[in-house]
Amino acid sequence: MVLTAGPLLVRDFEDTMSTTTIIRKPDAAKSESAVGFQLPFDLVLVLATAGLAICSVLTIAAATATDVPGSPDYFVVRQLVYFGVGGLLAVALWRTDYSRLRELKYFFYGALILSILTVIAFGSVARGSRRAIDLPLFSFQASELGKVLLVVSLSAFTIDMTRRAADSRTTARLVAIGLAPAALVMLQPDLGSALVFVAITATILFIAGVPWQHFAAAGAVAVAAVVLALAVLPSAGINVLHSYQKDRLTAFLHPSETSGREGYQQNQSRIAIGSGEKTGRGASATQTKYNFLPEHHTDFIFAVVGERWGFAGAALVLSLYALMIWRALRILTMAKNLYGALLAGGIVAMLMFQVFVNVGMTVGIMPITGIPLPLMSYGGSSLIATMLAVGLLQSIYAQGRNAAMSQGRVLTFQ
Repeated sequence: MVLTAGPLLVRDFEDTMSTTTIIRKPDAAKSESAVGFQLPFDLVLVLATAGLAICSVLTIAAATATDVPGSPDYFVVRQLVYFGVGGLLAVALWRTDYSRLRELKYFFYGALILSILTVIAFGSVARGSRRAIDLPLFSFQASELGKVLLVVSLSAFTIDMTRRAADSRTTARLVAIGLAPAALVMLQPDLGSALVFVAITATILFIAGVPWQHFAAAGAVAVAAVVLALAVLPSAGINVLHSYQKDRLTAFLHPSETSGREGYQQNQSRIAIGSGEKTGRGASATQTKYNFLPEHHTDFIFAVVGERWGFAGAALVLSLYALMIWRALRILTMAKNLYGALLAGGIVAMLMFQVFVNVGMTVGIMPITGIPLPLMSYGGSSLIATMLAVGLLQSIYAQGRNAAMSQGRVLTFQ
């Protein structure tokens, strides 16, 4: 049986349990040259990740030099430690056959749900939300690690149900599996992470080949839910969202009217980016230097890049993200089986959605949702989770390359 994945896949998979992919067999000369020396990992992905890590450390060093009196390197040292731990975990995943993770889907999904419930029960409250548990070295934010756990577990559940993908009940079960943790995260409340979970779920189902009619039905239900939560229930005295959440979500629509309240950070972010012009203000970056931008090392770190290094620095960071996402899409096409393709697709959705929303938030075209910028924002949970995702991509690359070479075939990108 041949399973055809969604439009993002350009190749077919022999079977959901298969470890090989249908790949065009070249002539002998090309095959012989393909067996030559090749790195056991995707070098471009490594360089893009390392480039973002360097940009992160340099930006945090510039933004937080005066934040902790007497300790100008306080945040930099911790960010370097997070990168070190994340790098070791990424290498461990790269050296592991990702297909084995499929057998642990119930464990990963259970850990996802349990960790979110633990944060809801015992997490510390910050700015009206209970999103993390304070540990000695860092604050553990379950929703960040949960993004990777959802990709791993939902991809496995999808594989088990692929033969019944055309059944609406199958789609409903998979949607429920993906949106259950999103609903729990909303209770914290953490709208940004919940939206990332939704994006991951939709992308995995799309790559698995779920019929478009099911997406249309799900979209209609989503629109109805939004209308119910924002209009119908509030008129009946039931508030799904807190008033401050509504104000934050709508402040970007009229920034001048809320510049001193909910839209303060976004307004200061736009000023910082605009003042950077072509090459930035360097050490004269006043928005960061005098703390006009409160979250300058976390959610609004891209504004620091824009002010300090201008359009050139912002373009470099965005180019590194584009390079990373491009390589992730290439790795998706190299996957030795459908499970690997779903994993890569879920990671692409996680990265793309977070980058788009975070950058859009800093320039004033998206609402403030508290989504960090992957590999750039300060924070152990987000950084380590993203490094785990990079390790998974490297494992998919290595396994796909080895599977092709063991059969005397060459991988061609389309």
